[in-house]
Amino acid sequence: MANIQALRGMKDIVDDDSKLFNYFIENCTTIVKRYGYNYIETPILEETALFKRSVGESSDIVGKEMYQFVDKGKNDVCLRPEGTAGVVRYFIQNKKDKAGGSTKIFYHGPMFRYERPQKGRLREFHQFGCESFGQTSVYEDATIILMIDEILNFFGIKYKLLLNSLGCKECMPKYKEDLVGHLKNLTLCEDCNRRIELNPIRVLDCKNEACQKELQNAPKITNSLCTNCSDDFNQLKSILDYNNISYSVDSNLVRGLDYYTKTAFEFVSDEIGAQSAIAGGGRYDRLVEFLGGKSTPAIGFAMGIERLLELIKPKFTTQEILYIGSMDEAANNLVFSLVNKKRKYIKVITDYKVRSFSKHLNNATKSKATSIALIGENELKNNTIWIKDLDSKEEQSITIEEFFKILI
Repeated sequence: MANIQALRGMKDIVDDDSKLFNYFIENCTTIVKRYGYNYIETPILEETALFKRSVGESSDIVGKEMYQFVDKGKNDVCLRPEGTAGVVRYFIQNKKDKAGGSTKIFYHGPMFRYERPQKGRLREFHQFGCESFGQTSVYEDATIILMIDEILNFFGIKYKLLLNSLGCKECMPKYKEDLVGHLKNLTLCEDCNRRIELNPIRVLDCKNEACQKELQNAPKITNSLCTNCSDDFNQLKSILDYNNISYSVDSNLVRGLDYYTKTAFEFVSDEIGAQSAIAGGGRYDRLVEFLGGKSTPAIGFAMGIERLLELIKPKFTTQEILYIGSMDEAANNLVFSLVNKKRKYIKVITDYKVRSFSKHLNNATKSKATSIALIGENELKNNTIWIKDLDSKEEQSITIEEFFKILI
């Protein structure tokens, strides 16, 4: 009987990968909390209708990629393919839309899309994202972008920022009309022809090279913006300029989801092969209303964790790990006390059994400790502890009092 394997496109996160994963989550969390965001954990399983109404029928996610099924209660459900819709569902369900004011939420967790697995793109993947509700000011758009810039700079990730405006309900209808008139005269792929009927601006997002050549002379949304959208877009660019954030306006940037309006952005990197999006988002002022809530301005972003870990891995510094062991039964209580005090500051590994010097050293090496501290019969008599840096190979004996002082 063959061993059961993990499903294609799904993988275990363990050992060094799990350390890197947690390092990323912990530091992103620290940064976004400074901006006033609070954590939410939404269900992995949601009604399929939530994503059809939010993400949109024209998107590849709904059309091709959702893990959708009917459960034993005859409910049409799916594994969440993205994070925003679930947060908005929570926002409406708990009447946050009627409370007014500002709400800032961040999340991280697994998402699911049935697509061809490749480097940095899995069928079960993880996202870190933020959603900000209640702010109409373009300064909030700029704040989101600056926050992502801070995250990427913290991890030493180089990027290019692409920026666009998708207009609003005042200027988008006329643009769509002009765009459809232009698209119908082009030779496009099957997906693009389907999108013309459902949401024509999604055609601009097609990755087919032949389609992109056909689209070179397509009308630009930035040339059709109403006065309000144009003023907001110009102000956003001005704020980014003032804060030394470099960007390029990409008039074909429409994002992969149907709910975006006005500001749309992507952070892309060429460090993982072809230029790829590592974070993206934008404003979605009508999504709360689309899902049955009170009209509420909102903006957010998400970043794919697996893709970013590929960029962080070469820059990831080794975590300090201390191994503490006893070589004498009488030293056990002292070792236990030292272990618990030290754990307040760094990761500590211990072996509660009394072992020989060589056995402890072997255990420390196997556990990838960066330093080792041992107490035996001689150390007890002299009130000292033997320590060794396993990287530099430097070793010394110091008093227990001195060891306590270097715990902080």
